[in-house]
Amino acid sequence: MPNWLLPENIADVLPSEARKIEELRRLIIDNFHLYGYELVMPPMLEYLESLLAGAGQDMDLRTFKLIDQLSGRTLGVRADMTTQVARIDAHLLNRASITRLCYCGSVLQTRPNGLHATREPLQIGAEVYGHGGLEADAEVQELALASLALAGFTQVRLDLCHVGVLRAIIASDIQAQKDENALYTFLRAKDVPALQEMTLTYGADTRRALLALPGLYGDVSVIARAREILPTLPGIDTALDELTALVSLAGEASVTIDLADLGGYQYESGVMFAIYVPGLPNAVARGGRYDHVGEAFGRARPATGFSMDLRELARLLPGAEPKLAIRAPWGREPALRTKIGALRKAGEIVIQSLSGHENDQDEFECDRVLVLEDGNWIIKNLG
Repeated sequence: MPNWLLPENIADVLPSEARKIEELRRLIIDNFHLYGYELVMPPMLEYLESLLAGAGQDMDLRTFKLIDQLSGRTLGVRADMTTQVARIDAHLLNRASITRLCYCGSVLQTRPNGLHATREPLQIGAEVYGHGGLEADAEVQELALASLALAGFTQVRLDLCHVGVLRAIIASDIQAQKDENALYTFLRAKDVPALQEMTLTYGADTRRALLALPGLYGDVSVIARAREILPTLPGIDTALDELTALVSLAGEASVTIDLADLGGYQYESGVMFAIYVPGLPNAVARGGRYDHVGEAFGRARPATGFSMDLRELARLLPGAEPKLAIRAPWGREPALRTKIGALRKAGEIVIQSLSGHENDQDEFECDRVLVLEDGNWIIKNLG
């Protein structure tokens, strides 16, 4: 096998694509700062029990594992950064006040999330800790939509769900609680036959409500239908009220409701959302509330946030146009060095030609040249 081959769903990022990704990263991180979010950089490796704290079986299966030669303990390569940032908030910062944190870094996953997805996403996201009210969820939703708008996506669909609906339905049914993980899987897949078979021994009200959930999908009128179809329970009423409030804050986004779309259910604790853009079947951003993850680190804190894959996002954008540059001769003469330094300080791209070689690149287009005339270095247009 050729030694230049990479593993499946792992790829190099070439110059023009890398520039798109990096420009997006800077744009979005700078916008996070405008909202008051502080940047953190968790490590790529952690002890497995810390990395998977509160994350559920699905994250365990997605995590690469290895043995630490220093301690002999099992390490995990992060497949998601959410629990890492929760650990930083709960254990290292340990603030009493509200904390806003953001991050960006590569994660590694044992399997791709989609047909053509990479196993090495570049995850960027933001989290709010310390406030259990809907205001924090609304801020995170706004920030996710604003991030996509900065990337040039104006036609987006916001899909809302709430784990409180399912948990309220099964709260009084012991058998349903035992089957919670299986119910989550069947509901997410909208596997009605499997649900019908599994719920045969449940209470009549519980069964009726569970079988109704896969059909509670569509525009915002779904919330009104859910109030009519589902049992009148405080947990369901609260969840539907919160969804109604977030719909009103969605701005120009098209909004759908899907009460069975429970991606992340195993550690989410409230409102959940996914954002879709034209040209991609998978969600480009996912977020929601996960108040209990911090318990594993000794401090339960209300928490809500979102994340997205910058590599996938950049792939949907048009190719980056070459940057205009100035070609200059190679030389160490003080006057030439001073001129080149001043141009670069002013933000110009100056590429010095190396003797005997032509510049061959996709990223830059030299439309001007630096030449010496009458003892002065001046810029002339090419063509």
